[in-house]
Amino acid sequence: MRMKNAVSILSAIAHEGRLGLFRQLVKAGADGLAVGELAQLARANITTVSAQLSVLDHAGLVDRRRDGRSIIYTANYQRASALLAFMMDNCCQGRAEIVGPLAHIKDNANRD
Repeated sequence: MRMKNAVSILSAIAHEGRLGLFRQLVKAGADGLAVGELAQLARANITTVSAQLSVLDHAGLVDRRRDGRSIIYTANYQRASALLAFMMDNCCQGRAEIVGPLAHIKDNANRD
């Protein structure tokens, strides 16, 4: 992952509302959630949630698909894993007690 991509992702989730939406999508798994459901969970209006999802989409953190009249959003786990791997590159001078528990994230992440 390039620095510019990491900054874009971190910027997108550096907002309480957007981070909350992303976490809801992570919990929802592959089924995802419709915008209306996300709005209810976030206790926010649909317009606000749509705008926040647009920022997450632009950063590549979410995917969307149409299901009838609804747009279903899902977390892009590959992109999130790539960010975690990027953050761990050259981490902590290789200290096993710090890196060990997180090493599987880096090993399983696809680079972009």
